[in-house]
Order: sequence, then structure tokens, then C-alpha cells
Amino acid sequence: MSTAPPPSDPSAVAVELERIRRTIEVGFTRTDGALALLVQRTDQTEQRLTEHEQHLDRQDARLDAVERGDGLADHESRLRTLERARWPLPSLAGLTGVGALALALLDFTR
Repeated sequence: MSTAPPPSDPSAVAVELERIRRTIEVGFTRTDGALALLVQRTDQTEQRLTEHEQHLDRQDARLDAVERGDGLADHESRLRTLERARWPLPSLAGLTGVGALALALLDFTR
């Protein structure tokens, strides 16, 4: 059987101090890793928060534009332009119908 060295033995004290130092070093390393992870997550959260803030600002600007009626005036002008561009279509359809009727009557009278 081996016996443990007496606590006053300098080599035993040095070995025990080295073991304690390694334990503390491992603990500090784990703490540093955990802190680095927390810093990374905080950075990601801040980035996402900034993106959400920018998105919210854009939505707020769009809502302000709708409340002011800026988009309504634009839609009204576009609608008027489309109506003006469309008006010949019913007239052309009517003229085509009258022309077809005239041709049918002409063919009927022959």
C-alpha cells in the first residue's frame, strides 16, 4: 500500500497547486466561451432588432402616405388615363355591328 505524502511535503503542495490551477483555468475557459456565445447572440439580436426597426419605419411611412391620400390621387389619375384609353372600344364594337348589319341587309336584298 502506498501512503499519501504528508501535507507539509513541498512536492505534494506543488502538485496540488498545479491541479487547482488547471481547474481554475478550465473554469475560466468555459466562462470565456459562454461569454463569447452571449456576445454573439447579443450582436445577432441587435442586428435583427435594427432590421425590424427599419421595416417598421418603412411600414409607418407607407401608412402615413395612405392616410394622407397620396396613393389615392395617383390611383385616380391612373384610372382616368385607363378610361380615356378604353373609350374607343365600345364605339368600335358599335361600328362593327352596324357594318355587319349593313352587309347582311345588302346580301339579303340581292
